[in-house]
Amino acid sequence: MKQAGTKKGGCGGGCKRFLANNWLLLSTIVAVVLGIGLGVAVREYGKLSSLDKYYFSFPGEVLMRMLKLIILPLIISSMITGVAALDSSVSGKIGLRAVVYYFFTTIIAVILGIVLVVTIKPGVSQNAEEIDRMGSTPEVSTVDAMLDLIRNMFPENLVQACFQQYKTKREEVIMKNEADKNGSIPTENPVTAVMPTETSENNTKEYKVVGMYSDGINVLGLIVFCIVFGVVIGKMGEKGQILVDFFNALNEATMRIVQIIMWYMPLGILFLIAGKIIQVEDWEIFRKLGLYMATVLSGLAIHSVVILPLIYLIIVRKNPYRFAMGMAQALLTALMISSSSATLPVTFRCAEEKNHVDKRITRFVLPVGATINMDGTALYEAVAAIFIAQLNDLELDIGKIVTVSVTATAASVGAAGVPQAGLVTMVIVLSAVGLPAEDVTLIIAVDWLLDRFRTMVNVLGDAFGTGIVEKLSKNELEQMDVTSEVNIANPFALETATLDCDEAETKKSYVNGAFAIDKSDTVSFTQTSQF
Repeated sequence: MKQAGTKKGGCGGGCKRFLANNWLLLSTIVAVVLGIGLGVAVREYGKLSSLDKYYFSFPGEVLMRMLKLIILPLIISSMITGVAALDSSVSGKIGLRAVVYYFFTTIIAVILGIVLVVTIKPGVSQNAEEIDRMGSTPEVSTVDAMLDLIRNMFPENLVQACFQQYKTKREEVIMKNEADKNGSIPTENPVTAVMPTETSENNTKEYKVVGMYSDGINVLGLIVFCIVFGVVIGKMGEKGQILVDFFNALNEATMRIVQIIMWYMPLGILFLIAGKIIQVEDWEIFRKLGLYMATVLSGLAIHSVVILPLIYLIIVRKNPYRFAMGMAQALLTALMISSSSATLPVTFRCAEEKNHVDKRITRFVLPVGATINMDGTALYEAVAAIFIAQLNDLELDIGKIVTVSVTATAASVGAAGVPQAGLVTMVIVLSAVGLPAEDVTLIIAVDWLLDRFRTMVNVLGDAFGTGIVEKLSKNELEQMDVTSEVNIANPFALETATLDCDEAETKKSYVNGAFAIDKSDTVSFTQTSQF
């Protein structure tokens, strides 16, 4: 009897512990199911007007605004503290490993997408005229887009970078005729002999590049600045310590605000997904583009269920699916809000609390990953480009397929972690291989759904990246721990040994205004490498 009671108590205690640890994940799953049910029910029986639909989605909009609100302080504080806590040579190695991993997985995703779309051929059985177009084509130049990416890495105003990105667009210059320049008045019926050379000259258009700012956080520029700033204050030693402590406190405060937002998340997600289901007008398009969607989704599934876990297993030698389960809350959030940047607060929380990844790694790797690691986006762009070629009965040779893979990889890096940035980079990929850019309007109707799944894959890739980089950087992190212990025991031991008598005397005192202060009596040392 006692054993039975013990078992029952143990089981009850285990269930309570499980619910306490995973209440947020479980409530989010329930919210998703209820959101789908509510959305379908209101769509069938509600007959809401456009204004009613807008008001219905309001709780979901509040969640998105709260998550976007916290992105800026989270990225700045985590990047600066992460880099400052690492030795400059160590941060360089960690950064290099992270970037190599990101590019390697992105190239694999692109190759996988190309293999699937060439094998399945979702566009061969259809024609572009059969599919309804939706939305408009963004005007993008490949060269200008790449140059804008570099420009945004070095913002001219740091405050402006917190809410605006720089972008350029081409404007046609209207050329005046030579006759007009000389001030002569043209005749009423001018007769002109047109030569072939003149025709080609007349057809030549002149453009000028005009710069402007668009709304949205310039994440790339902030990350570059934070890396440099973190390295500098890390090298400043005691003088920079006050800044390190400040950003550590800011990071801690930000994560506590994230915990508060988590309480609201299930309710926000319920109305977010219900509102989206209500707003979709044409469900017939899903049938027409069903094979294309199946190709993209199967590619994303293979990449996230097979390839990424396999890379993690080979390098880390631990169960990748247990690691992925630890990231379940972040993956579900990414699926619902379709923004890897907005998911960043939840990704931090899952990686550090559930999977126990070293904070020095997560703070450095995750913000960079949310900006440049876009496995799902790259795979989607490769599939979409070749699908559009198939719709137009265009055969892409090996050279053009290689161009698609290279451009999709490069363009995915430039896709900021915001909803549907893939459409802009999609135009870059289409232009690179000479496909009609306006055909991007064929796939806009289903992009909102695919965007959610590819964002989930992007976040999973970021998460596996933290585990892999932590494993590869294990020796450097342990060496830093040993060094910090030595320095904490006697922080000035090495310094005092190398100083001669005169320099040591100078070290002991300095003049501040009219007061001479004995520095050796007032020094306090704060441990920051362990947090």
